[in-house]
Order: sequence, then C-alpha cells, then structure tokens
Amino acid sequence: MRPQEAVERALALSRADDCIAIAEESTTANLRWAGNTLTTNGVTRSTRLTVIALRRTGDGVAAGVVSRSAVGADGVEDLVRAAEADAAGNEAAEDAAPLVADGPAATGWDDPPAETGIGVFEGVAPALGEAFAAAESAGNRLYGFANHVQTSTFLGSSAGLRLRHDQPTGLLELNAKGAGGSAWAGVGTRDFADVDVPDLAAGLARRLEWGSRRVDLPAGRYETILPPSAVADLMIYLYWSAGAQDAADGRTVFSAPGGGTRVGEKLASLPVTLSSDPAAPGLECAPFVVAHASSREASVFDNGLALGATDWIADGTLTSLAQTRHSAERTGLPLTPSIDNLSMAGPGGGASLEEMIARTERGLLLTCLWYIREVDPQSLLLTGLTRDGVYLVENGEVVGAVNNFRFNESPVDLLARLAEVGGTVPTLPREWSDYFTRAAMPALRVADFNMSTVSQAS
Repeated sequence: MRPQEAVERALALSRADDCIAIAEESTTANLRWAGNTLTTNGVTRSTRLTVIALRRTGDGVAAGVVSRSAVGADGVEDLVRAAEADAAGNEAAEDAAPLVADGPAATGWDDPPAETGIGVFEGVAPALGEAFAAAESAGNRLYGFANHVQTSTFLGSSAGLRLRHDQPTGLLELNAKGAGGSAWAGVGTRDFADVDVPDLAAGLARRLEWGSRRVDLPAGRYETILPPSAVADLMIYLYWSAGAQDAADGRTVFSAPGGGTRVGEKLASLPVTLSSDPAAPGLECAPFVVAHASSREASVFDNGLALGATDWIADGTLTSLAQTRHSAERTGLPLTPSIDNLSMAGPGGGASLEEMIARTERGLLLTCLWYIREVDPQSLLLTGLTRDGVYLVENGEVVGAVNNFRFNESPVDLLARLAEVGGTVPTLPREWSDYFTRAAMPALRVADFNMSTVSQAS
C-alpha cells in the first residue's frame, strides 16, 4: 500500500468528528568503515502511519493518537479504531484549535515516495579509499560511517488538507586515531555531492600532528575558540529550550522575573542572529508543521500550518519563542512554530576559523563537545566533556594538544560574553546528530569559557 493510499484509507474509515493521518516512508543507505577498511553497507526501508482522531466533547475537543510501523491495507482500520478509542478515553485537549484547512500546494501528491540507495555514495567511496591509503602510510587509522535517509511525508485531514514533503538527510562522520591521539570531523548533507573527503581527512591528519606534543593544563577559565560543530550543539539545546509556554509559566531561562517572557530583551554582547528558515539553501526542511503528538512545544491541531523564515534572536535581542496556536493565544506573542533547521550569524562576513586562530595570543581550540546534560533549566546551565582534541594556541599557532575537560556553561550566558563571531558555515552537531543535522554556525571566541574540572576521558 502506498503511503498516499494509507492516508486516504484512514480518513475514509474514520468515524471521528475529525481526523488527521500522517504516512511516512523512508529508505536508508549506509556505509561503515574501521581501521582503514570499509566494513558494511546496506539499504533498509521503513514505514509509519499515524492517525489522530478528534472527538467533540461538551467543553472542547478530545484527541486520540496512535502510530504504528509497517501497517498494511488490512491493518489501517484497526489503527483508526485504536485512535478513536484513545480519543474516547481522553478529556478535552487544552491545545484544541480548528483544523488547518489550507496550506502549501501538495506538489506531487500522487508520485511515488522518494528513495535513496548505495549509489548516493558513488563519489564518497573512492575518496574514502584514497584517504585510507594515506592514513595507512602515516601510521593512522580512520573510522566512521555515512548515512543517507530519504523520507516522504504525506499529511491529510478531514478538513481537505493534502500536503507532501520529501526530506533527504545525510551525514558523514570521520574519526582518525594515531600517535597524536584522536580527532573527529563531520558534515551534514542532502546528497553527498558537497562532501569533500580529502579535505576532511587532511584536517584530521593536521590535528593528529598537533597532538604529537602534549601539554597538561589545570581546570579554569580560558579564552576558547568553539568551532561551528560545538557551537551548533550549544545553540540547538538553547533552541530546544525556547518554548513559549514553558517560558510564560516561569520554568526556563527565557522566563521574565515577575511573569511573562524575555522576548524583547537583549541577550548577546554582539549583534548575532539565530534563525530558522525552511527554504534556507542546503538546509531545506518541511515548510509546514508535522506533529505526531501534542506537547508543550507542538500541537497535533497545528498539523499543516505553513512555516516561514523566523528570527529567534535578531541583532542580539530575543525576538521569538517556539509557539503553537494555543501558546501564542496565551502569551500574546506572534505564532512562530518550531522549524527543523537552525542558523547563526554575526555582523558582516566574519573571520574563518584559521583567521581566528592566527590572532589568538593564548587560548584553547576545541574540536567538539559530548555527553551534554542540563544542570539548571532556570539558567540553562549545561555540563559536558570535550572530545577528540583540545589544542593550545599561542601567538597565533597551535603548539600542542592538552587534556580533556568537563565544562559548565549556559549557552544563554555565553551569548552575553561573546568576544568574536566568525563566518557562518554548514556544520554537523556532534552530540545531536541523531536528531538534528541541518545547521549552519560560526566559530565563536569566548574570553572565559569555564573548564570546571580536568577530565580523564581520552
């Protein structure tokens, strides 16, 4: 059964007052390598059908939601009845709103779902072979993987909505190990045509050379250059924490003392902008809301709402928080739903990472962060570890690798202490790449990044 047919069948079988159906079909291609050798490759396929049954009650509308994988034609009715039974047992939903009746045109609704295959790696695999040979001759080992997923989403409702979106999502992670320790590089991509394996491998070889000299440093506050990947991990967590409803309820760092939110308050010391845009080149994502369940940041009633370019922070000032129609009505702020990409930019073009290193008198250069955990939602204090290379920069040159650290920092507080913002480039968040890959970030210089303790992680 094609996903479009699953949507139409679910809507036709529904006995609810209103119904929304979301069908997704995905294919995934992958390559893996270890010790300078390709090890596995393969292609998998998956499907999921979500039915949202809406039941009018005396005081509102109750919602029932059920999702199942690999639903055949004979299983659609059982899924629909399960969603209706769920709605029958629920009270009126707080976020209830009229169904979206119009939206972007459903271009290609009847076309087959998009697919990927091993052929997407036709330019990557030979380049990896050359990188393996170069690493072998230098006494190093390369490890890593590449994934490519094509997901076609079909959304329909009893209000007549029919929307489709095809989303390619790719990433490549490359890890080098040798006498100089360990180094990591990663990229997000739509089709692998823009993945430069020789450049990634050369960067890793250079970092291993930096690691040939070791320097032990104590915990403390250091001038630190955060590369785009590390910045992405911090800013994505900030973005995930920027829900309007939680802020209005006094639960987060974006809550104003005495009530309300901090929208309109200047957060950053430099005029940076944090934004999302479903049409951002290279970071394109769904131009409408796809919500499989309601939460404090999403509403099933908002399925199909059109999305547009949104500034979350503009020129250093908090301008928007993630909103549903329900939270927008509560807060009185504009409706700004979440979008599946994130970009950050500073004033002007910004320096390259290499240029920022060249004008550093003494400081640290990070590679990436990992094991990030929230300590305090009121300040958005995070803790985590550095990983795969922390380097000492003196007089504009990297002079060696230092030990790893545990850090304690709030990305919101960091914005208030920015010393320099580099040029924005596409990047892959190391920590969150399983959930969020579409990001473009600058490198950031922070004069006093808090390396709270020395870590024994290697």
